[in-house]
Amino acid sequence: MNPAKFSFPAVKGIQANMEYYVTMVPLDCIPKLFTFSDENMPPEVRSQRTLNKSRIPEMCNYILQNPTSYVFSALTASIDGEVCFDPASPDNSTVGTLSIAMSAKLLINDGQHRKAAIEAALKKNPSLKYEHISMVLYHDIGLKRSQQMFSDLNRFAIRPTQSLNILYDTRGKNSILVKEVIDAIPGFNTLVDKEHTSVPNRSVALFTLSAFYHGTTALLKNLELSPEEQRDFAIKYWTMVYENMPEWQKVNTGEVKSSVVRKESLSPLSITIKALGEIGNSFYTKYPKSWDKKLKKLKNVDWSKKNKNWNNGIIVNGSVQLSRATQQEMVNKIEKTLME
Repeated sequence: MNPAKFSFPAVKGIQANMEYYVTMVPLDCIPKLFTFSDENMPPEVRSQRTLNKSRIPEMCNYILQNPTSYVFSALTASIDGEVCFDPASPDNSTVGTLSIAMSAKLLINDGQHRKAAIEAALKKNPSLKYEHISMVLYHDIGLKRSQQMFSDLNRFAIRPTQSLNILYDTRGKNSILVKEVIDAIPGFNTLVDKEHTSVPNRSVALFTLSAFYHGTTALLKNLELSPEEQRDFAIKYWTMVYENMPEWQKVNTGEVKSSVVRKESLSPLSITIKALGEIGNSFYTKYPKSWDKKLKKLKNVDWSKKNKNWNNGIIVNGSVQLSRATQQEMVNKIEKTLME
């Protein structure tokens, strides 16, 4: 590498009538390339938001704990300074070498947290310097353009739902276990929406994968069980719940529409699913030999939103309240019926 410049193999393209470049950069070059920071400036004179430092340890650990499977998308930056693209040949003018003066300033337009996580990971595992990350590089033509780039790059960015993250997570133990439990219970799969934050009106599902994930996490919390025992217990528990939820079964048999149950009943709500998980955890701890017998009384619960038992604690002014107090009240009311 020339002492006066950084040089990288790159591909040149045209976007919005302006040249830009895509290159692969060794990770140990990242701290050297991005030496300028504007995060201490007022927001109106910065090129993007300030760094949220609390996110960095988790992202750093993600790299370190998954050395053969971590994935980071490209960094996007603007070059304020001298840059030169040298085509590989006259017949191929879009592939060549990109040279950036060491005196140039590179401003991150997208990926500042990835950049910071890479720098932190390099300190803990220097061998990462042999790995690369792709970079998309633009000529810097002023603060307003950089701010607009940040706005445009984030305008259409939508975080995937938690349900979808769980569905596609093949690494997290809880994510894997929850999906195995759903697949193991006959008739349960159709009740779970695996994609959305809330169940769409026309869906045949009753509750989301995210809700069931939190319910199962609550069910297994602090139980001294092996992974196999956790799986077996979760399958047995939720099977018992399903077998004692007549309206869930009626959805599967077509006797009642899921939309009607979601509209008129508390049974498919996320606070109910989590409450059932918490109750299962408590019952397993207190009644390890008879918890399953107590679940049979779930049939006695009147889940209708018209049931006045839910008022002044869970339903207030006709609406279900979502809070820690409501969650605990749901646990208390269900548990009271099961203990009668």
